[in-house]
Amino acid sequence: MARTGELEALYAAMEESAELLGIAPSREKVLPILEAYQDDLAKLVVAFRVTTRGAEDLDCRFTALPGDVNPYLDAVHKGITPATDHPVGSLLADLEDKMPFLAHGIDFGVVGGFKKTWTFLPMTDLQNLATLIDTPSMPKSLAENIDFYKRYGLDDKLSMIGVDYPSRTVNIYFLGAPAECREPETVRAMLKDLGLPEPSERMLEMAQRAAGIYTTLSWDSPNIHRITFATMVPDFRQLPDELDVAPEIEKFARNVGYTYDATGKGLYNAAGYSGGEYFKLQTYYQLAPGTVEAKGLLGSAA
Repeated sequence: MARTGELEALYAAMEESAELLGIAPSREKVLPILEAYQDDLAKLVVAFRVTTRGAEDLDCRFTALPGDVNPYLDAVHKGITPATDHPVGSLLADLEDKMPFLAHGIDFGVVGGFKKTWTFLPMTDLQNLATLIDTPSMPKSLAENIDFYKRYGLDDKLSMIGVDYPSRTVNIYFLGAPAECREPETVRAMLKDLGLPEPSERMLEMAQRAAGIYTTLSWDSPNIHRITFATMVPDFRQLPDELDVAPEIEKFARNVGYTYDATGKGLYNAAGYSGGEYFKLQTYYQLAPGTVEAKGLLGSAA
């Protein structure tokens, strides 16, 4: 169990990271979440994430939670998020007997509180989308877009599922996509197929280095809302040199702290959506030895 001093130290790190972005965190929202996971904190990977679409919140991510515990129902039980009768609340429960869950993660904002769950599948046992399509609580838009996934060789590369409870959206992640999925001509074709704007040269360049690809779906639309290309970087402090970002995000990237003895690892994601494109920056504050993340899933936790 984490001591009070350890919880306060982690909260202080989150507070300092948020202040780099000009964000004032809510202690009333964050401390109950830290207390809810205090028994596992030393074993977890802790990451911070911000987007270039406007830094109104700093998202914090805990990953490598046990795979045999439903993270949403657990969060409801811990009292850090309300229960819902929307299908978003049933999705993980409907899937847990259908596919191998290796580990989970959660996201929460320092302002908005609990937001998301992440469910990792074994990298050696990537799943077929057919399993998801047959799930009653899955958005129908997945089945309606199955030809898109098959066209680009993604339909049997399912590696992770992200569920956003306030937004009622689902992220479907793919690893091991065909190499051509990262080439400029194919990236342009993918966005065109989805009815999304033409990608910029920067997005095309970033997509060529992507380790993973994911799409975002909802229960309210037949369309794929967003496609994102995720890239692991060895030192997140170099990202401002590659991206034209707002001053507060540059300040965050160059100054955010981390506890492990190595160069600061990070992820950056290029996302295309109906309004154009934006980028996401994720930095790792804590990498616990022996966890799922430390064994090679860092690049999929996008």
